[in-house]
Amino acid sequence: MPDRRDVKGLDWSLLKRLTGMLRPYGWMAAGAFSLIICAALFETAIPLVTRHAIDVDIAGGDLEGLRGTILVFLLLVAGGFVTRYFQQVLTGFIGQRIVVDLRRSLYRRVTSMQMGWFDRTPVGQIMTRLTNDVENLNQLFTGGLILIFQDILSLVLIVGVLFWMDWRLALMLLAVVPVIMLATFQFKKLVRAAFRRVRALVADVNTFLQENITGMAVVRLFRREARNREIFEQINTRLMDEHLRTIFYFAVFFPLMEVLGSVATAGVLWVGGGRVLDGVLTFGTLVAFLNYAERFFRPIRDLAEKYNILQNAMAAAERVFEILDRHPTITGGEQLLPKLKGEIVFEHVHFSYEKGIPVLKDISFRVSAGSSTALVGYTGSGKSTIASLLLRFYEPQQGRILLDGVDLRDYRLDELRRRMAIVLQDVFLFQGTLWDNICLGEDYPEERVREAARRTGLLDWVDGKAEGFHTEVSERGQSLSGGQRQLVSFARALAHNPDLLLLDEATSSVDTRSEGLIQEAIAELLKGRTSVVIAHRLSTIQQADQILVLHHGELVESGTHRELMDHEGIYHRLWMLQSRNGAAASNGKPEA
Repeated sequence: MPDRRDVKGLDWSLLKRLTGMLRPYGWMAAGAFSLIICAALFETAIPLVTRHAIDVDIAGGDLEGLRGTILVFLLLVAGGFVTRYFQQVLTGFIGQRIVVDLRRSLYRRVTSMQMGWFDRTPVGQIMTRLTNDVENLNQLFTGGLILIFQDILSLVLIVGVLFWMDWRLALMLLAVVPVIMLATFQFKKLVRAAFRRVRALVADVNTFLQENITGMAVVRLFRREARNREIFEQINTRLMDEHLRTIFYFAVFFPLMEVLGSVATAGVLWVGGGRVLDGVLTFGTLVAFLNYAERFFRPIRDLAEKYNILQNAMAAAERVFEILDRHPTITGGEQLLPKLKGEIVFEHVHFSYEKGIPVLKDISFRVSAGSSTALVGYTGSGKSTIASLLLRFYEPQQGRILLDGVDLRDYRLDELRRRMAIVLQDVFLFQGTLWDNICLGEDYPEERVREAARRTGLLDWVDGKAEGFHTEVSERGQSLSGGQRQLVSFARALAHNPDLLLLDEATSSVDTRSEGLIQEAIAELLKGRTSVVIAHRLSTIQQADQILVLHHGELVESGTHRELMDHEGIYHRLWMLQSRNGAAASNGKPEA
């Protein structure tokens, strides 16, 4: 997901897409625009009322007329206040609704992505898009996009009135506009590039923090604190430098706008004052002109500030739309699943995570319905990849996988995964209660959950807790031991009652007593249910109906435990190696 791209001008296609987000709230946006028009008319009329008070009421000594003019003045001010108030409330509401919709769409898109996308995209970058970048778009909708129209309308009205009052003074005031436009063009080009770099570096900071906080045990174990502080300091300093660069641009641009406005006002005073002395121009008109001059440069300054918001939002929008425009490459079919028998067939399956580096090479095998199949082999031989392909986390580049005679791609994804359960070696628990982590939002009966906990040996421990199943679990389950997390994961699978069970090193983190309880539960659970068991501990899969031996991504042996031992191939060597290591460990000797 690229973060650094060539800088270009204002992206009108992006702007069009952003304004398109107002469509669901069209009547509210129309109301906000109507209020903006009213407020602009009220504010533009105020200097004209001032001119009338000076040139007509005061000059003519009409005290009653002056009172009426002051009343009109106050009514215009009150009208401007009321319309601005309701316009701000309305635009704020629209902005917040759009941001809620955007976050919802982003979350749905992220959760629908295939696993390969998560493999390639750092978590910090994803978090930046869902938080910082969305917040930048929030600022655009609540304080930028609609208000840009307000400033442009104010400028148009003011320029029109200026030319109506005195075209010579109007031209004097507008003489600095070309210089302003040139400075603004250069400013926006520099700021757009700077904001892109800032957004990229914010993502780098988030990624670095996420990795280091998650891996804090490894950081401390290998004494990486000082080195990681140096790396963070470098990233943090680069981010500070980019922020300082944007501050420098604004520190030059805004005072320059003030100077140019002051020069133009001085020119109006010089020429207009001379025309008043010559009797060509009234004093009230000059006062109104100076008032309009101040109002003329205010929206220009506001436009520059809103352009800051717009540029920041453009950089954020590019990154947000990168996610929204991605469509999952793994999609399901329309076929519903009846009660699964569980027959699995791999036909000449090839798979690579990276192009040119095969993980599975021409894998073909059959798992009979209701049988148990074990996958064994050295680390990296492709065992877990087969489980991921069954769950359709990934798609094979060649070949196909059949479930009950139907290609996996023809089944609906949600239906397919609903009929499966997997217990992983690396257990992930969510912050919440034990009940939440077992049920995962499903409305299971209490007896079903208790039975699942009993059969995994978890129930005695749960009943020993004061809050039972409502015991709180900390983030990632850190308040539980590794064995307890594994038992919760197994209870989760049992409560799910799947047609197809996948076990990936399911007993690797439990002690001998817990493993014995789980093995008894597995034996009962697997009756009449298809299972695929990935195991390094060969002692746990001796009773499997079929054992498949993988080596460097190829299926090299298959058969029962006895058949493979008689064959004296790779499986035999693995068994003998584990037997020797087990004997050495039991004698108090180091493992080979």
